[in-house]
Amino acid sequence: MRGAKVVKIALDDFGSFLSRKEGCLVIKDREGNTERYPLGENDIGEIQVRSGNAVSVGAMVSCAFWGIDVIVLTSRGNPVAVLHSLDNDSHVLTRVYQYETLKTVKCLEIAKQFVLGKIRGQDEVLRKYGLRRNDYAVMEAVSKLEANSLPMLQRQLNTIEGQCSNRYFRQLFGLLPEFLRPKNRTTFKAYDKTNNLFNLGYTVLSWKVHIGLIKAKLEPYLGFLHSLQFGKPSLVCDFEELYRYLIDDFVIQYAFSLKEKDFVLKEESFSSNRKGKRQYLNGDKNGEFLKRLNLYFRSKIEIPRIKVGKKQEIETLIAEEALLFAKYLREEIEEWNPRIVSLS
Repeated sequence: MRGAKVVKIALDDFGSFLSRKEGCLVIKDREGNTERYPLGENDIGEIQVRSGNAVSVGAMVSCAFWGIDVIVLTSRGNPVAVLHSLDNDSHVLTRVYQYETLKTVKCLEIAKQFVLGKIRGQDEVLRKYGLRRNDYAVMEAVSKLEANSLPMLQRQLNTIEGQCSNRYFRQLFGLLPEFLRPKNRTTFKAYDKTNNLFNLGYTVLSWKVHIGLIKAKLEPYLGFLHSLQFGKPSLVCDFEELYRYLIDDFVIQYAFSLKEKDFVLKEESFSSNRKGKRQYLNGDKNGEFLKRLNLYFRSKIEIPRIKVGKKQEIETLIAEEALLFAKYLREEIEEWNPRIVSLS
């Protein structure tokens, strides 16, 4: 007997309406066309609703009953809320283990795994483009680090990770068309177009990671590699490190389709008495970038799924890795080594 088909429903077009009728979720677009999803025949993974669309209360009740998460997005695709059943909060054991792990030496090994995973991912990009990969000694140095506390280890790891990233981006930027080559990597409030392009990709990645962590019943604001600060989703930041290399590869490939006219210059306030001009993709190109990046997240990779299947989508991998991490925290599996996608 074949299993139910796993589907994701996305209300991307302005004016769409999601309702419930005769045991089905029904999407009706503004032209009157409809799509039906029988609740008993499909395993609906999630529903994404953007600003400009509508959902009936009946549909929301059915989603809660069937355990279907509803992701609420802005018109630009930025997730701002996740609506789920009250029963979803009953999985408190995972969060208890997550908090308790911070008091054990296990948290030190977890922090190392995030850095090791990031370096392995960067090596995939460097290998794909024939660039100089990280020395094996770097990986060994990370594995052998010792510290009396997590903050001390975090400082040591950040130093090594920062050195590796600097060498990595110096090589990576050399692959870009000359008009897109920045002098260095800038994260927060970058002025130049290329760094803002990378930052846009990382922002989308953070949304995907955040949703995956929530589905795994983890606390997004309680991380191991990044420090705990008010308003900082440190576990999201931790998991982002494992997949930034995929965004890097996407941006490198996308960059060759760009021209100088695809960017605009905007004046923005950086503080009460300081303004600056920053370069971004124009409106049309920004929309195209986001659309292509979302398709990229749905592309197939050759990493077996936890239960069945030799391939899966990139965003499924992120969600699965969060589930495996939660199992590791709950001591249901003995070790956790993040799975890295081969780019060959």
